[in-house]
Amino acid sequence: MTTPTPAPGLQPGTVLTRAEIHPILGGAAFSGICPAVEKRNVLLFSDSKVGERYGYRDGWLAEDDDIGPIFTYTGTGKEGDQARSGGNAAVLDHAQMGRTLHLFIAVGKVPGSATRTHKYIGQFKLDERNPFEMREAKDELGQDRSVIVFRLRPTGPYIRETSDTLPSAAVSTFRLNRTGGRLFRKYRRQQRQQQQSTYATQAEEARDDLAEAFEEREIAAGNSIVQLELAMRNSTSQLSFDIYDEASNTVYEPTPSAASESVIQALAQLLSARRYLREITHDQPLHLMVLTPSLPDEGLRSLLAEHRIGLVYRNDSGGFSEFANPTTPSGAPGSYRCVDCPVAA
Repeated sequence: MTTPTPAPGLQPGTVLTRAEIHPILGGAAFSGICPAVEKRNVLLFSDSKVGERYGYRDGWLAEDDDIGPIFTYTGTGKEGDQARSGGNAAVLDHAQMGRTLHLFIAVGKVPGSATRTHKYIGQFKLDERNPFEMREAKDELGQDRSVIVFRLRPTGPYIRETSDTLPSAAVSTFRLNRTGGRLFRKYRRQQRQQQQSTYATQAEEARDDLAEAFEEREIAAGNSIVQLELAMRNSTSQLSFDIYDEASNTVYEPTPSAASESVIQALAQLLSARRYLREITHDQPLHLMVLTPSLPDEGLRSLLAEHRIGLVYRNDSGGFSEFANPTTPSGAPGSYRCVDCPVAA
């Protein structure tokens, strides 16, 4: 891997035109994502006015996670589902190519001209834990499509202003993305092909394979499986669930294994979203299910039952079974098959 080229004399907060930027960092005069092969950079230009036309907005998440701040940036492609190619591939593969991401935000024009000016935010890299998400937005024809939303982390000095921070959602809302889940898994597979195999990538692959097999089974049975995108009240972060049966109002959270760590992580994901998911208006009660590649041990099954979470697992024949629990959490006879599992309350 080569070493990215630094940006000498370019400080966060500096306002420049593209004509002033490109001699320093390289790249083309147009396009929101500009790979600069000769200088080993990728330039990202964000413009809120452009995003608003297509139903999205780039910006800082108001909430830092345990590592630090995240800037979300929407990929390129104005019509149809955004592809993992061109500028989007340049961003996704920047680390493998030894390139640095440089982020700019449009701030205005040079007085007396139509030349746009851009504020330099700093140097970034993709979030290693969750580099991108798939979300629904409009294309230039007004049609629903899936877009790639990159999660960027600063790697050095940066400027973070209130005007560039996303607003918190006033109420919890959700969107159903018909293609997002499948595209997300497809692009993650392509991403893994560019990376060295590790335990983390192997676990990710196992989770995606399980989700793909289960979704194919459900679709073959005539069920409609979509991606559920949840904007949480009083938050700028979003949660996505790749497998949502809209007819039965059932959310499935797949795991890479039936081991304790995997099942507990899936349980935590569902519990953290439960209070928002139950705000969804639906004629069916909300069901929350963990999807595992084999039957977890009795202790984990009891833990799920205690928290009113159902269980679907891959059986010895390669199919899927819904685990029937002998008792409900209250001790009364019952089943934890999805069609009978209690309402998430």
